[in-house]
Amino acid sequence: MDNYHITKDGEQWKLKKEGADRASKVADTKEEIIKQTREFMEDKTASVKIHKEDGKFQEERTYQRKDDPRSSKG
Repeated sequence: MDNYHITKDGEQWKLKKEGADRASKVADTKEEIIKQTREFMEDKTASVKIHKEDGKFQEERTYQRKDDPRSSKG
């Protein structure tokens, strides 16, 4: 399973695959990058770690939801 991170870089939010040099998606707001991520992940299986503006970890989402390795609410 691939791992991605959503982080703030300067004035923009970026979705970036671990080990990649360039961002897969870029947006002006966190809300917009999360929306773009949902669309981008439609045909992928991956883990996305979402970070707060200060860089601290906020939450993790698994795409596709059915591929989540553990049974949990949320």
